[in-house]
Amino acid sequence: MADDTHDIILIGGGVIGLAVGWSLAQAGRGVAVVERGQLGQGASQAAAGMLAAGIETEPSEEGLLPLTRAAQALWPDFAAKLEAASGHSLHYRTEGSMVIALTRDDREWLQRLARFQGKCGVELEFLTPSQARQREPALTPNLTAALYSRQDHQVENRALAPALAVALRRAGGIIYDHSAAELICDHGRCVGVRRRHSDGSSQDMLAARVILAAGAWSRDLVGLPAAARPPVRPIKGQMLAVQMDAAAPLLRQVVWTQNIYLVPRDDGRLLIGATIEEKGFDPHVTAGGLFGLLEAAWRALPAIEDLPVVESWVGHRPGSPDDAPILGEIQAGLGADGLILATGHHRNGILLTPITAQLIADFVRQGEMADLGQKFSPRRFY
Repeated sequence: MADDTHDIILIGGGVIGLAVGWSLAQAGRGVAVVERGQLGQGASQAAAGMLAAGIETEPSEEGLLPLTRAAQALWPDFAAKLEAASGHSLHYRTEGSMVIALTRDDREWLQRLARFQGKCGVELEFLTPSQARQREPALTPNLTAALYSRQDHQVENRALAPALAVALRRAGGIIYDHSAAELICDHGRCVGVRRRHSDGSSQDMLAARVILAAGAWSRDLVGLPAAARPPVRPIKGQMLAVQMDAAAPLLRQVVWTQNIYLVPRDDGRLLIGATIEEKGFDPHVTAGGLFGLLEAAWRALPAIEDLPVVESWVGHRPGSPDDAPILGEIQAGLGADGLILATGHHRNGILLTPITAQLIADFVRQGEMADLGQKFSPRRFY
């Protein structure tokens, strides 16, 4: 087929690719998104939608905190604008998040976590066991302590990709799903994408800029020179959901323990996650994975034993060597000059969606990465 020319081509139709595309389309750039499968069905679908720049910050992640805090601050306005642009509700919830301790050892862990996060500027409130159970009466009476973070919110991640797709199209963007992509490089420079159809035919799509946002699959892009492959790997996570009474849910806010998190949804589902496994693209839900999640959830919330399990699933987080995203243009001389990466978000993909869209779109428009994004350049790995 004849060549097709675009201003910007994004490879990957998850929330990162769609959000970057929407931001660029709003600025008047011609945008096409190419997705190998169904939009938003990778890590975007499998996530829990927690916007936890505070409670989820761990030792060794101090360098990531300015980015996650900036993303968290963008979320209320981002959600409101996206809902208005798409007509879709994102079920954005602001009850805050709680971390609970069930044993003396858990309490010591919680105190260490609070000291670390306090030094990082995270706003936390210590709760006694009785105060925690006043907030969430169904929690186990075996609580020893709790922390509350008012600023850590949640969003229905499964509503995010459909909303972004509508908003992108309304802003003039084009989406090609169920289309395998192959990078086209000419004399060492990235110049476009070959889109392959299910009938075996193909179409070359040329572009001024190409952005790779294919999550855990970014490294495997056909046509990407070996030297330019980003060091992104899949990190398997198993999750499940039980069904609460939506009118009288057992839990009304996100609750963390040392081992799991519990995320209530507006429709009464209670998400329980998640395992962290280095098993490549293994797609299987396992008995051991579900047992570990359910046992830990039951210890925190005993009444879940009477709730029906309605779903279980596996997702693959896009991990990087330092567990931080990879944002910006790859180093020249690797065979794909000009290629921009927006991948490697690990467990923070939903949280970092608006700040990634802002940083990458600004980089495309201005040719320079903002200070906040410079430390996440791909060049730290090449």
